Amino acid sequence: MFKTTIKEILTKVENIDPVKYARTRNFTDGAVTKLSPYISRGVISTKFVLDAILAKNYKFHEIEKFVMELAWRDYFQNVWLAADDEIDDDLKQTQPDFKNSQMPTAIVNAATGIEAVDSGVNSLYETGYVHNHLRMYIASVTCNIGKSHWKIPAKWFYFHLLDADWASNALSWQWTASAFSNKKYYANQENINKYFGSNQRGTFLDVDYSKLPELAIPEVLKETEIPELLTVLPEKSAIEIDNSRPTLIYNFYNLDPFWKSDLTANRVLLLEPSHFEKYPISAKVLSFALELAKNIEGIQIYSGEFGELKTEYNLSEIYYKEHPTAKHYEGEKSERDFMFPELNAYYPSFFKYWRKCEKLLKAKK
Repeated sequence: MFKTTIKEILTKVENIDPVKYARTRNFTDGAVTKLSPYISRGVISTKFVLDAILAKNYKFHEIEKFVMELAWRDYFQNVWLAADDEIDDDLKQTQPDFKNSQMPTAIVNAATGIEAVDSGVNSLYETGYVHNHLRMYIASVTCNIGKSHWKIPAKWFYFHLLDADWASNALSWQWTASAFSNKKYYANQENINKYFGSNQRGTFLDVDYSKLPELAIPEVLKETEIPELLTVLPEKSAIEIDNSRPTLIYNFYNLDPFWKSDLTANRVLLLEPSHFEKYPISAKVLSFALELAKNIEGIQIYSGEFGELKTEYNLSEIYYKEHPTAKHYEGEKSERDFMFPELNAYYPSFFKYWRKCEKLLKAKK
């Protein structure tokens, strides 16, 4: 499903159909781009994708919905930059009415009885991808029907996602659970059937929307657990460093093959144990990232902390890309490519941010 060569990735960008996307994006078979794993890993940027769309001279209304989805990603990144580790906890308010700080075992085992939800969890395990609309269903059943706090389920979800991005993931779960929004997100069985091709009746979600906030926790969601999430990194091994050259540091969030590609340099993919202890990922997700790293000519892998790498190899001229997970790096920092860098600030709501994006986007058109 997800190719890893840069040629294949650029072809996916070229084939984006924003018109069809706007019309069908909420359906299971909609024209979603599935570019999120490449954006999350920093292979391409939201700005790169936007520029590709603008080059095709679509009218504003034809690309509005698609660009809005890109803007959500930039918005979450800006919140992470501004709030830092505060996004690891309830950001706007305590999640209302949660009853446990674990997660339903039925979600972990894909055994809720809601066919679309269970299929989505199985897809997560098998492919590392889940349709965005279905992600909201899974989070809603977990947090708002099962009444689990969002954090453990969000870490479990992140662990398995090829597009693992802590800001987009954690803040989306918080948005669904009303720790980062004014109200909880609910979906009933009728809505799920409409968008995901099921025809279920009689489930615990087969009620009117007005009844969902009043539901007692269904029996199937009462058993809870904390999944074991552990990342096994490659064994630390020696790399070759030419100290007459600068060293470019890549990481899980920066696998950009075009970054300073004209510079003769040492190129090191840094895998810090401390990072993956805080934000663990599965073997499948790590393998995907390592395959993407192969697009970077001459890259070497170092399993260890930044300070260890710098000291062990006596690095002096270091370059890295800005990211919240790289704030302890030392050297010359390159900025990431945001669609609208002039809007890089904290906005209390996405739509306040989006209104400013709209003005800038219309100016580009």
